[in-house]
Amino acid sequence: MRILIVEDEIHLAEALTQILKKHNYSVDTVHDGQSGLDNALSGIYDLVLLDIMLPEKDGITVLRKLRGQGVATPVILLTAKGETSDKIAGLDHGADDYVAKPFSTEELLARIRAALRRKGEVLPEDGLKFGDLELNTNTLKLTCKGKEMKLILKESELLELLITRKTAVTSKEQIIEKLWGFDSEAEHNNVEVYISFLRKKLTFLQSAVRINTLRGVGYVLEAAE
Repeated sequence: MRILIVEDEIHLAEALTQILKKHNYSVDTVHDGQSGLDNALSGIYDLVLLDIMLPEKDGITVLRKLRGQGVATPVILLTAKGETSDKIAGLDHGADDYVAKPFSTEELLARIRAALRRKGEVLPEDGLKFGDLELNTNTLKLTCKGKEMKLILKESELLELLITRKTAVTSKEQIIEKLWGFDSEAEHNNVEVYISFLRKKLTFLQSAVRINTLRGVGYVLEAAE
């Protein structure tokens, strides 16, 4: 899962980044509303943590513009404690939830999980299923018919992306943007390497799931009967 943090308090943004990365989320951070809007419009994020008090564009304006352009990405607002009017305005303009500062790590993580579940991307206990596979995105463990193995983070993120897109074909460009970021210098061969790693692990687990290549288009998962 890739999360965008839009927060102008540098130390808080850095702390949030470390917390989320520790829990195996991919994170990008920007510190003003205009950059937050530009990044969120890219469509590569699964969730946005959006501060309300921001330079250039405030969080409510960013949220309103996102929803106005049809971006349905879950947004959790970071609000000042006791600012009821901000919370109401945010919810009225399409926010999925809010967390009042200061907040606990456990509360924030729980609200992120809840927002992603409502989006339909994550099953309880951070589990994703496809065919005979079950991927725990928190522990990075892949299970198949009682056999289990640990993935590295990029493998887990790639398999997660393919699972959540179900039967939709995923291009190399989409994979690069999602796993490495919008401005990444990663190339197609980086994707091919991780596809190869995953295929070997699926073979080792004797899974009926296959990663099919549509030449010149991308990849799609298929579960054999």
